[in-house]
Amino acid sequence: MTEESDFNLETDSAGTQRVIIRQPDDWHVHLRDGEMLKAVADFTARQFSRAIVMPNLAAPVTTMDAATAYRERILAAVSSEHRFQPLMTCYLTDSISPDEVEQGFSSGIFTACKLYPANATTNSSHGVTDIKNIYPVLRAMERIKMPLLVHGEVTDSEIDIFDREAVFIDRILQHVVTDFPELKIVFEHITTADAVQFVDNAPDNIAATITPHHLEFSRNAMFEGGIRPHYYCLPVVKRETHRLALRKAATSGSSKFFLGTDSAPHVVETKETSCGCAGLFNAPFAMESYAKTFDEEGALDKLEAFASENGPRFYELPLNEKRIILEKSEVEVPEIISAENSGVVPFHAGRKLGWTFAGFHND
Repeated sequence: MTEESDFNLETDSAGTQRVIIRQPDDWHVHLRDGEMLKAVADFTARQFSRAIVMPNLAAPVTTMDAATAYRERILAAVSSEHRFQPLMTCYLTDSISPDEVEQGFSSGIFTACKLYPANATTNSSHGVTDIKNIYPVLRAMERIKMPLLVHGEVTDSEIDIFDREAVFIDRILQHVVTDFPELKIVFEHITTADAVQFVDNAPDNIAATITPHHLEFSRNAMFEGGIRPHYYCLPVVKRETHRLALRKAATSGSSKFFLGTDSAPHVVETKETSCGCAGLFNAPFAMESYAKTFDEEGALDKLEAFASENGPRFYELPLNEKRIILEKSEVEVPEIISAENSGVVPFHAGRKLGWTFAGFHND
């Protein structure tokens, strides 16, 4: 299989532009469980060949048995028409055994481990309270070349929520990189120019994912005309200067940045409440949203590397052979999508996007 770029921009007989790229992967997604899993899994599987699945279920995925069982539930929820590979992750706790992590990786059950600072986001109460508690695990991961996926925020109440990513870099991440110089680290769903600079200046074993929503809006959107709970996510969106830095990084062609939607569905009742849940459900129109950004930045020729090449190469996995078609035609995003006897409001709800996922390309 060649690893040359398959990017192709063409115009069909009707004058419609089409971008043809390798099938992408999602390197950060929340598929949930139970009825929600059944409702949302196909939205990811229809566009992406593989996905790194987050382990922060109500009962977190901390063992090989739990990961295997969850993977089976995911595959059962995905339609047979999709060829989809969920890549499972291990939820790190203060007391997790290095042997469990190493055996899970060597047996192919775990692809990576996920670090949630305790109480940083949804279902993170079992997370790590002090990074030094998992140094034995990180030492084993460095030795076996197992990636560490990081939710990069401190949780100290005295730190402003908009500063928690930058403080995490200073207090924790830079020390982990120094103490474990060969450890592969993905700084997930980065939101700041600080994170972009840190990753740019770090060695090649440090990379980052960027979501479609952090590329699309700044924190002003959460307060336009009142509080907008469907724009609330963690890490929270930041100032416009940070959004522009993320767009520059994503469209730069740098191999250090790649696609991770952080799609995180919640039913409308748990978003529109006095203490709304954090997370945006962007899976239904993920590639359309990324294409919008790359088109606006004049960087459609960089989309394939970001979506389909940088991630697999970092994880040392083969590039996908199938190719997808993105067509420059309007698609209308529904106001709500049914789930759990209720509904989930998708990202871009009620709006029209200028790009459409038009299926797979047949050579």
